[in-house]
Amino acid sequence: MGATFVITLREAFEAALILGIVYSYLEKIGHRESYRYVTWGGALGVLASAAMGLAVSLLSGPLLDLGPDVVSVAVIFLAVVLLTWHAWWMQRHARAVKGQVEQRIDLARATERLWIVALIAFTSVFREGAETVLFLWGLMAEAGSSSAWASVAGGVAGIGAAGALGWLIFRGGKGVSLRSFFAITTAFIMLLSAGLLSSGVARLQGLGLLPMSAPLWDTSRVLGDRAFPGSVLGGLVGYRAQPSAFEVGAYVIYLVVVSLLIFGGKKPAARRAPESGPTRVRAA
Repeated sequence: MGATFVITLREAFEAALILGIVYSYLEKIGHRESYRYVTWGGALGVLASAAMGLAVSLLSGPLLDLGPDVVSVAVIFLAVVLLTWHAWWMQRHARAVKGQVEQRIDLARATERLWIVALIAFTSVFREGAETVLFLWGLMAEAGSSSAWASVAGGVAGIGAAGALGWLIFRGGKGVSLRSFFAITTAFIMLLSAGLLSSGVARLQGLGLLPMSAPLWDTSRVLGDRAFPGSVLGGLVGYRAQPSAFEVGAYVIYLVVVSLLIFGGKKPAARRAPESGPTRVRAA
């Protein structure tokens, strides 16, 4: 539940953030009549995301004929790759998103084709929705079907929290540090990815593709994997009561390498964008 909450909170908030930027900028330039394009574009994006989720569910049946364990491992590693790329991209380009969106709206206004804002809304919502579907597919493959309802509850809670946070920023008049928000959620996503990776390594050991090894430690008596606190920690940070050396090694190496990739190095400078009316969002 905790993992799905973090994922849906992050993805839904990013979609809400872009929609808020579009609405606010249209209000600033005096084109409130174009709100309907944004609303319809966002609604179509939600429907397309739901359709993709249905397609993935239907596709998972025939894929399982290839071997449930093989498919689960492939989905888990795909989710790790996508989560890592997404965290890296947002850490590098989040500050430039506002300026890019406003430039696209200015171009649409210059060409008298403000209906293009519907495409901006659609692509923003559908991109985040599609990524969420793939991420959650990987999490469900790792957790199994026993926690399906808890995962659904976590996803609904994440979407609700993202909507509330989006309203707080664009209508509540509160200053929120997007840099801090993305840094915190990026750290959680890294831990989620590390846990998924270690789980995938454990499954490779179970398939005989990696050698088995004795657990490095055993904390099952104190905090078992199936106990509620242990399962929550397993979903959030990849906790294992009896991890093998390969699992721990993959976890640690991933965190070190990805931390250097995401937080190390010089970030590209973001273009300064004009202030968008009453919205006061601090990007740093």
